[in-house]
Amino acid sequence: MAKRISKSDKTSLVIDREKVEKAREILGTSTIAETVDAALQDVIDFAARRALMERIVRDGGIGPSPEELRRLREP
Repeated sequence: MAKRISKSDKTSLVIDREKVEKAREILGTSTIAETVDAALQDVIDFAARRALMERIVRDGGIGPSPEELRRLREP
């Protein structure tokens, strides 16, 4: 949810209304401010998910390694 906007938070920009409408439908938002805020949060969240996936790939996956699984299955 968009926060209450103070004068120092306000800015002017040229915005593609068609993109706003498409994003509004996807995000389920109702105002331009709410849509922009949700879209920015989505970009931040995407970057965090990408970093996590890169770490999983770099570290060879999640969970125990094949060697550790064999050790855990031993009687």
